[in-house]
Amino acid sequence: MKKGLFYLFLMVVLAIVPTLLMAQELSPIEQLGKALFFDENLSVNGKMSCASCHAPETGFTGPDSLINAGPAVYNGTIHTRAGNRKPPTAAYGGESPVLDYHDADEAWVGGMFWDGRASGWVLGDPLAEQAMGPFLNPVEQAAPNMLLIVLKVAISDYAGLFEEVWGPGTLDFKYIKQNTYDVYVMIAQSIAAYERSEEVNPFTSKFDYYLKGQVELTAQEQRGLSLFNDDKKGNCAACHPSSGDKPLFTDFTYDNLGVPKKPENPFYSQPKKINPDGEDWVDLGLGGFLGDSDQNGKQKVPTLRNVDKRPEEGFVKAYAHNGFFKSLEEIVHFYNTRDVNAWPDPEVEVHVNTDELGDLGLTPEEEADIVAFLRTLSDGYTP
Repeated sequence: MKKGLFYLFLMVVLAIVPTLLMAQELSPIEQLGKALFFDENLSVNGKMSCASCHAPETGFTGPDSLINAGPAVYNGTIHTRAGNRKPPTAAYGGESPVLDYHDADEAWVGGMFWDGRASGWVLGDPLAEQAMGPFLNPVEQAAPNMLLIVLKVAISDYAGLFEEVWGPGTLDFKYIKQNTYDVYVMIAQSIAAYERSEEVNPFTSKFDYYLKGQVELTAQEQRGLSLFNDDKKGNCAACHPSSGDKPLFTDFTYDNLGVPKKPENPFYSQPKKINPDGEDWVDLGLGGFLGDSDQNGKQKVPTLRNVDKRPEEGFVKAYAHNGFFKSLEEIVHFYNTRDVNAWPDPEVEVHVNTDELGDLGLTPEEEADIVAFLRTLSDGYTP
């Protein structure tokens, strides 16, 4: 082999080995969950997987820069249908507890989805309950029933792995016809296992290496961290705690931040069978799920991990539950000045958090410092 070709071959091998090692680190149930997560055939028309809205290159959230820059809400596998909120990240959510009211904090904690409707009250695992939802949601993967999903898994190229994980015969037609729900739960639990894996939650950001003492933050990043934790300035850590060896940057609670309505949301123009309220629809968040007006407007506090992760420079990411904001600079400025600048009115004007944000008194330089710190939370950093 000529020397040039040898070096080219060596470079290709070195590029592939980390990926292979990562795949080898997955347990059988995590490998199964990954196969399910990336399988477009599990949608009704074979065009959408979980990864279509939760892609690794963006921190397991929306992967389309144009959509993020516009409506931020993604169309489903039936392209004329659309949901009502932007995709939350599928990473770093596995520790969210079963949704429960904490008297001491006077707050609901736990669950999955922006509105907490994957409560964990059925399976005891909010993440697995979340995985059960999109396959059957008419504005997402749109399968008419659980049986169709189970049958598609039974004829997939990973069916053998499924039976290795869940037992011989679990995909036999007679068994799945009699136990459709149970097998569907196995599918969801497998996806949840992958979403809890090190591949999805690697803790490889610059901040993680900083916590290990392997790198230093820049002066600006350090100032941003200080402001982030300062309960009299940025106060970000009140809802996005940064303490511990592997902080998740969420307390799994719910908040009404006073985010304005987003008229470009395609949900407003959906047919009445999907959105009977049309343009008058109001996103009540947790209050809508619980049927409790005291919780109206509250959305789940997201993790800030990978909040700036993007595949290339110039790629647009959207922020807040409806994607109203298009940059970290914009949403940090909103947190700082919501109550003192001329922002549009909140979509839900009750229960807006005025104690921890809205008039923080940060200077433009301090806002930029916080943004610089947030950019240290993207996985894939090389120390």
